[in-house]
Amino acid sequence: MELKKTGLSGSTLKLIALVTMLIDHFGAVVVVRATHTPGFDREFWSYIYYPLRNIGRLAFPIFAFMVAEGCRYTHNRRSYLFSMVKIAGFCQIVYFLAMDSLYQCILVTFSLSILLIYCMDNAQKKRSLSAWIVFVSVCAGSWWICVILPSLLDKVLPGTDFAIDYGIWGVLFPVLVYLGKSREQKALLAGIALVSLGISMQGIQWYGLASLPLLWFYNGERGRWRMKSFFYFYYPLHLFVIYLLGLVL
Repeated sequence: MELKKTGLSGSTLKLIALVTMLIDHFGAVVVVRATHTPGFDREFWSYIYYPLRNIGRLAFPIFAFMVAEGCRYTHNRRSYLFSMVKIAGFCQIVYFLAMDSLYQCILVTFSLSILLIYCMDNAQKKRSLSAWIVFVSVCAGSWWICVILPSLLDKVLPGTDFAIDYGIWGVLFPVLVYLGKSREQKALLAGIALVSLGISMQGIQWYGLASLPLLWFYNGERGRWRMKSFFYFYYPLHLFVIYLLGLVL
């Protein structure tokens, strides 16, 4: 008889991330709108803003960690990458039409992460010059998109809000975790990524370090719930609902 491992399964961690992401986006959109809406208690809504956003810092590290695990264990890498790219493209189109914004959502960040991981794996396995050139090119392209392009667009089109969510360290987070072989190595690399994010983004991003105990207790099992398809449905739906709530306010 096979005994179940103790700790947190992948589906449990993803469920925690989904809830904290909802809390974060509620604070970022609905609470902000409420503080600028006549008839609402501005002091109350301002008071709860930071607690909600601080709780929301748990979401990204958990999702990034599970993206690394998904790259490690998926049976169909091409499907995993293109599923992420397709839903990211759909969300960006809707987001642009609704908000007139070029800000790139977290799924774009993770699409770049997955591409980097696959190119890195391919270069390590083939050990050919061409494979390493592709990997280095993807690294350079990711850096250019995350770091150089936003500042260039801001100079050409002042006020443009183009940026990759969580920036270059957001892209590198899953890549670093993927390099870890043991639980200790994964936790250490996740910690390095979180500290780098804190230094890069400052402010409430330091609260992301609170996710490390949760990641430490990950038991390596998928869990009883299949969260992948649910997430692809949940992510755009919850953004749509929050956007409607913001419009009501």
